[in-house]
Amino acid sequence: AEFDEAEAGKILRSHVKGNRALIVTNDRLAPLYLDKYEAMVKEGGEIQVDTVILPDGEEEKTMDVMMKIIDKALELGLDRKVTFVALGGGVIGDMVGFAAAIYQRGVNFIQIPTTVMAMVDSSVGGKTGVNHPLGKNMVGAFHQPECVFIDTNTLSTLPDRELQSGVAEVIKYGLIRDSEFFEWQEKNMASLLARDPSTLRYAIKRSCENKAEVVKADEKEAGVRATLNLGHTFGHAIENGSGYGVWLHGEAVAIGTVMAANMSARMGWIDQSLVKRIYDIMDAANLPVELPLDSPMTAETFLKVMSVDKKVANGKLRLILLKGELGNCLFTGDFDEDAMKATVDEFVAELSGSKVAT
Repeated sequence: AEFDEAEAGKILRSHVKGNRALIVTNDRLAPLYLDKYEAMVKEGGEIQVDTVILPDGEEEKTMDVMMKIIDKALELGLDRKVTFVALGGGVIGDMVGFAAAIYQRGVNFIQIPTTVMAMVDSSVGGKTGVNHPLGKNMVGAFHQPECVFIDTNTLSTLPDRELQSGVAEVIKYGLIRDSEFFEWQEKNMASLLARDPSTLRYAIKRSCENKAEVVKADEKEAGVRATLNLGHTFGHAIENGSGYGVWLHGEAVAIGTVMAANMSARMGWIDQSLVKRIYDIMDAANLPVELPLDSPMTAETFLKVMSVDKKVANGKLRLILLKGELGNCLFTGDFDEDAMKATVDEFVAELSGSKVAT
């Protein structure tokens, strides 16, 4: 829908529960959008607005940085009727959501995602948290936002690399459950990367619909919601093992998705032609499909980090793998471990220039 700022402000204010709001953003976005959204929430004078500006970057997604939100809320004497507002990408959304989940045992919060990644994935569904040196998003809570307010105009200032990173999550929806959407992406990727407004809006809307359907069926990730993590177990290992901030989340997920596809094909679960289509669409989206030669990743690092993944249950690693036709996947611990190890070996072997027998 098309809104002018007056209508947008009215919508936002309707989701602020009390008369105090705390808008949290980062130092890259603050000069671009903070004044605009602060004015929209303040309009009419009924809501008092305070702000917190945090440092930008995945490496800042820590307990210490998140506590700055809590510190500010306490210094201001904000009570349980406060609404926290997350203005930013996935890092800000996850941290503000977590702060909202734990401040006085839970307060209202609103997501205003400003990246494709946040619009299509992290802002929807109530997963919040921070990273730990031993694992990504290991400390957090499920806490649903009162409202997710998507303004695609904010994408005009998004760097190309961030845009492409978000597209990795769009591709995921097509692979795991929406084959028609995947085929649409194959035809429209150039238009998407060129930021054509209607193409962007369609990709974001269809992604959100897919995610909302899954979350509705399984809010706390007991089963089907885990399928949204295709490529994430390998991807999180790459993010953690390379050092947070080296890779954007979607870039690591793209490599992880290609690894999951390779492993699935190795076990005979999918056809090689689908693997090729996955490589082709990642290439079309300017996303990485292999580790760079200077990557610190080793087979040991992969397996060590994957062993503490959140999808481990009773000591057993479970993965999301592709099986059957395009648009089908499986969340399972019942896979060929040798195929997993061979896939990891193949991806790290390229770093030393050697080749592994497959």
